[in-house]
Amino acid sequence: MGYVYLACAIGLELIGTTSLKYSAGFTKLLPSAATLISYGLCFYCFSKSLLYIHLSIAYAIWSAIGIVAASLISVFIFHEALSTAGCFGIALIIAGVVILNLFGAAH
Repeated sequence: MGYVYLACAIGLELIGTTSLKYSAGFTKLLPSAATLISYGLCFYCFSKSLLYIHLSIAYAIWSAIGIVAASLISVFIFHEALSTAGCFGIALIIAGVVILNLFGAAH
């Protein structure tokens, strides 16, 4: 159940982040409201996931998936460039999360 909450938190965080881009510095009402609501629900779901998953694991997964997905959103929706170094950095983050999940927390 913890990973279901975590997946919801990640999805809501991505909705919030995308809405934040559309809010134009909180000058547009609907995207601004979507940002605040999405982030509020995101943190609620994340707090529920922490009842089942260690913080270090949950936060690493949330961060890594969020970074990868936000980068893909920025490239494919907002047509922003991603450098080779940026791609390498994202790969290192993913590698770190995999290592943390395999060896980091005592089970």
